[in-house]
Amino acid sequence: MTAAEALAVTRLTLTRFRGYEHARLEPDYRPVALIGPNGAGKTNLLEAVSFLAPGRGLRGAKLAEVQRIGSAPGEGWAVAATVRTPLGPVEIGTGKDAHHEGDRRVVRIDDHPVKGQTALAEHVAVVWLTPQMDRLFLEGSSGRRRFLDRLVFGFDPAHAGRLSRYEHALRERARLLRDGRFDDGWLSGLEDQMVTAGIAVAAARRDVVQRLRSACARAVGPFPGADLAVEGAVEAWLNDGPALAAEDALRDALRAGRRIDSETGGASVGPHKSDLAVRHHAKDMPAALCSTGEQKALLIAIVLANARLLAAERGAAPLLLLDEVAAHLDAGRREALFGEILALGSQAWMTGTDASVFDPLGDDACRFRVEDAHVRPG
Repeated sequence: MTAAEALAVTRLTLTRFRGYEHARLEPDYRPVALIGPNGAGKTNLLEAVSFLAPGRGLRGAKLAEVQRIGSAPGEGWAVAATVRTPLGPVEIGTGKDAHHEGDRRVVRIDDHPVKGQTALAEHVAVVWLTPQMDRLFLEGSSGRRRFLDRLVFGFDPAHAGRLSRYEHALRERARLLRDGRFDDGWLSGLEDQMVTAGIAVAAARRDVVQRLRSACARAVGPFPGADLAVEGAVEAWLNDGPALAAEDALRDALRAGRRIDSETGGASVGPHKSDLAVRHHAKDMPAALCSTGEQKALLIAIVLANARLLAAERGAAPLLLLDEVAAHLDAGRREALFGEILALGSQAWMTGTDASVFDPLGDDACRFRVEDAHVRPG
């Protein structure tokens, strides 16, 4: 892959975003090292890049939380970028428009407004690792589902839309049941939407995990191999028979569970209950029982395997957002990580407080200094 073909952000502009009144960066195709003290605004820059893809960004924030403190009421915030893709440059703009109520962000692609965020997945794939994900294998399944869905977006851009439709129908059904409105027509209509979108969501997750499994199974340098599987009732139905039979099973389960769901909220069955199961391949051990260092290495191994597979299938590795990842690796794993990033041609955005952490990259990375929400090359 040549530099001109790599997926890369070549211009990033922030307006009233987190601690930034305004900032502009113009990196090239190389990995990006953001260097500065804690609290300087490095992670905010990664979050801005994460908003170039569908979703709530790397912090899962509400739009109002992203607005710069001290901004005048109704000013809104914005992230704009020029993104180089294998098919040519794309101009992306997104943010909270002061004239739009609610928690829905506006998206423009090549200066044309688009309906919803899902169109972003057709142009940009982003995967991130943050310190908050260090307990991904120890805490609840919701974080692992979000991690898996982020991987799926890169292979199947339509997954974002299906997931959004499923979650919308799930919320609406829960609202009706909570209010005691057991109208069969309304509920059946919403359950049909959940079934159609939900089975497609589960099938897409299962397909990507199956494709990733072989790429993850072998160890790469100091990073261990990983065994992956998606576990849940819907996945079991898909494993046992055709998709139509799985649809019927989910529809029957939703109808039978209405009374219980009215008391507990949500739905007791569906792809929102599924989980990503990860095992250390060589040790045949669940990730949750591995050491903290092994868990971090497993996460990095999965992200790198995902990037390799995307590069092979779509012609470009995803953008990698690595928040304080390199600093917490030993020298051997750090150099192996940098080597993999360079071999992939991936534009990885990495943060660190110590500039020497990035010395092994030499001239293969562009560096920016970040201090008090100000950014300068260097």
